[in-house]
Amino acid sequence: MLERHDSSALMAKGLAVGYDGAPLVSNIDLTVAAKGIVTLIGPNGAGKSTLLKTVSGQLAPLGGAVWISGRPLERLSAHERALELSVMLTDRLKTELLTCADVVEMGRYPHTGRMGIATEADRRKMREAMEMTHVWDLRRRDFMQLSDGQRQRVLLARAICQEPRLLVLDEPTSYLDIHYQIELLAVLRELVASRDVGVLMSLHELPLAWRVSDWIVCMKDGAIMAQGTPSEMCVPEVIDELYDLEPGTFDPVTGMIELGKRAR
Repeated sequence: MLERHDSSALMAKGLAVGYDGAPLVSNIDLTVAAKGIVTLIGPNGAGKSTLLKTVSGQLAPLGGAVWISGRPLERLSAHERALELSVMLTDRLKTELLTCADVVEMGRYPHTGRMGIATEADRRKMREAMEMTHVWDLRRRDFMQLSDGQRQRVLLARAICQEPRLLVLDEPTSYLDIHYQIELLAVLRELVASRDVGVLMSLHELPLAWRVSDWIVCMKDGAIMAQGTPSEMCVPEVIDELYDLEPGTFDPVTGMIELGKRAR
């Protein structure tokens, strides 16, 4: 029996992440509660994607510890990890002659046994996930023939179809226009409200991060600079320092970056 640390979807303590033995970010303490959304923000190169790849098991940690659903990450088999967490990163999925329904059904593989044969119950899960992300009408389309935004929603359906306790997303609103950005984040809020799921993701769109998240983690210069509730992080002193802005550039009322006046 695997040791359980606690009931959080994810917990990291003293975590160091990086490549080839060189830490990019160190001393990471992070918790993602079930039914909660934690969002990483910060400048490019701050280590957000590296952290997401590490906690999802794609990169080995350089120090510290990670628990998934209360169990040590390093002691989970590949199958056990697939039952606990689902990952949607920015890497492009390459497929050959697969329909969107085929791609989403791949999310059921941890549940279909060694033969990999989907049951009627699995197909219902697939349809539920595609309807939740509004791509059911695309089910017979070739996945590679879709727009980037459509592919993003299909991949989210695949992640949901896997029925994880932890959903890890790297910039899930990339390639989406504002309508589908809002729709995707509404799906995540619905997901955590209706199921025992925690979400850890990165976002560049600060106004969206304020509205969808329960907790914000600010990453900069090889460390977590600050973390707290959206209201605690959505303040000029935090955002100006995080992005090296001039004082007064960030407007906490609108959540937007103010441009300086043009010279006449």
